[in-house]
Amino acid sequence: MNVLFVMIGGFLGACCRYLLGEFTPTPHGFPVGTLTVNLIGCLCLGWLLSFLANQKNRNLKISLLFGTGFIGSFTTFSTFSVEVVQLLQEGKFGISVLYVLTSLFVGLVLSYAGYRLANFRKLGEES
Repeated sequence: MNVLFVMIGGFLGACCRYLLGEFTPTPHGFPVGTLTVNLIGCLCLGWLLSFLANQKNRNLKISLLFGTGFIGSFTTFSTFSVEVVQLLQEGKFGISVLYVLTSLFVGLVLSYAGYRLANFRKLGEES
């Protein structure tokens, strides 16, 4: 039964990723669509996992539906990797380095921001 939640989330995440990619420009070959979905995914997964960890009654189905299914299919490490290789093969070294560094550092910052957002009320109560 759990696989059904992953399938539903995966279907919805893949559709959203496709639609966002379709309507996102690629100035100078910079893969804005993939960067956007991956960064949104970092923020959302950071928030979701932290939020669920703080729940007294942890719901595996929510984690499977949104975390594994939706965010797992919405984001894409494989496309990121292929796009970096393609940029390098096209001689766009600067763009590829910018893409890798932005993906890594901004992704980490957004994951942490998602974590902090999920813990915002909890952190305020400790003071």
